[in-house]
Amino acid sequence: MLKQTPLNAVHRAAGAKMVDFGGWDMPVSYGSQIEEHHAVRRDAGMFDVSHMLAVDLEAAKANEPNESARDFLRYALANNVDKLTVPGKALYSCLLEPGGGVLDDLIVYFLRENWFRTVVNAGTADKDVAWLRSLIDARGGTLKLTPRRDLAMIAVQGPHARERVWAALPHVKAATEPLKPFMAAEVGEYFIARTGYTGEEGFEVMLPSTRAAEFWHALAAAGVKPCGLGARDTLRLEAGMNLYGQDMDETVNPLESGLAWTVDLASARDFVGKAALLARAPTRHLSGLLLEDKGGVLRAHQKVMTRAGEGEITSGTFSPTLGVSIALARLPVGVVAGEGAQVEIRGKALAARVVKPPFVRHGKSLLA
Repeated sequence: MLKQTPLNAVHRAAGAKMVDFGGWDMPVSYGSQIEEHHAVRRDAGMFDVSHMLAVDLEAAKANEPNESARDFLRYALANNVDKLTVPGKALYSCLLEPGGGVLDDLIVYFLRENWFRTVVNAGTADKDVAWLRSLIDARGGTLKLTPRRDLAMIAVQGPHARERVWAALPHVKAATEPLKPFMAAEVGEYFIARTGYTGEEGFEVMLPSTRAAEFWHALAAAGVKPCGLGARDTLRLEAGMNLYGQDMDETVNPLESGLAWTVDLASARDFVGKAALLARAPTRHLSGLLLEDKGGVLRAHQKVMTRAGEGEITSGTFSPTLGVSIALARLPVGVVAGEGAQVEIRGKALAARVVKPPFVRHGKSLLA
């Protein structure tokens, strides 16, 4: 039986088309996926992301004599949580296995010195929790790891997203208006972060599951359009953002997945997977592709031919904002933006151009 978010009945009452997404019953669209995409680029849209999981990491006791939450995350994550010094600050990181493969990508928030919150992907949530617990046990720690299935999560994205949230929740404006990107604030029972997965302004809001439907309806009354997984995918791909299970997984490392910027190899600290990353130089990297020939759409797993050898598309789609087909592709190292390539589509080799993602940010094309 598929898992359901606290908003499942709301989606069904709205006539959403529901699909199996990693074992969850989720809305793919509420009618026109293209209209939902444009709503986020031009105004404001909302997504139910309650299938993702917040996981709190805290000291089990006051004045815990063993490893602190910060010390543990220094070792568990590829990015360095020492960058988090201000309460509410967020950091994007990969969770690696010892061989350097990506177990998951996640966001970690610094709340207090011995309390951090991570948000992990739905399809990897159980695996992530088990992995983190095994690391805690292996290091002899007594840290408390708490999956927060009592929380719902709603992302509100678009150029007018923040003002729509303030219309629905007037009492949070004072605390959230000053937030810079990748910062969060606790306002009563709401945890509101200036983060997102679309390349637009907005908030991701965590709140008690029992209040999710009320907040969703308040956003709709404020003019926010419900959006499904279909629009979320085209938006994130235009923004050049990776999707776990497509653009990276346990078989590839972050240096070959466009995520080198999330890996701190410079500091002296050790972390899971560091030795493996240092032991071998990447032979592939993640680049953007723009289809220049007509007659096809770039899709995952299509073969890419370059002057340096073959590559493969990891994510591809038709971009509603740009009106062309775009993709992320894992290509041989040495292939750079501006070069030509060919993509095999239905037995034909169609011309494409290598570009540097993102393709779109804040509603505007970034293509030269």
